[in-house]
Amino acid sequence: MKVKVWFALTLLVVCTCAFAADEPKKQEMSAAEKAQMEAWMKYATPSEGHKALDGMIGTFDAKITMWAGPGAPAQTSTGTSTNEWILGGRYVQEKFEGSFMGMPFSGMGLTGYDNAKKQYFGTWVDSMGTGLMTSNGTGNGDGKSYTFKTLMTDPMTGKDVAGEEKVTVLDKDHHMFEMWGPSPDGKMMKIMEITYTRKK
Repeated sequence: MKVKVWFALTLLVVCTCAFAADEPKKQEMSAAEKAQMEAWMKYATPSEGHKALDGMIGTFDAKITMWAGPGAPAQTSTGTSTNEWILGGRYVQEKFEGSFMGMPFSGMGLTGYDNAKKQYFGTWVDSMGTGLMTSNGTGNGDGKSYTFKTLMTDPMTGKDVAGEEKVTVLDKDHHMFEMWGPSPDGKMMKIMEITYTRKK
């Protein structure tokens, strides 16, 4: 019996050594592969561009003012905006609940910073349409304001219409959103302003 056990153990050791000898050696990454890995890690890691958006995180009372055209009376409404970091601090998600022209209004947006392109971007969808608004922009160098170029669908033509946005962080409890779009005569005009005040 002892001979059989000894033989089985010897066979196991020999087979294990033979298998290990046949295993391919782990190859070192090339310089190009290392550079690619480092680029992806830098791209995926939240940066100072993301931290700059911290002042927008929280729940805010919103006051909305809109203008239908040059000289048109302002229309006002109110709502609540809840902003939080998602996906490990990579994107700010906004959920908005309010009213517009006496009807319930809901919207959702994402704002982020692309480390590779070194620019901010945003998306927006809401209950007043079925399309997606996109925006791309940069900080204005003061650490408090950001300017965006936007594209949204014109329901009359089905084509994209260009616009502009500006976000200004006034302090840790207040920020402002402004939007410009083409007026009926084709000239750019301010069509919306939203002031946000942090809920206490």
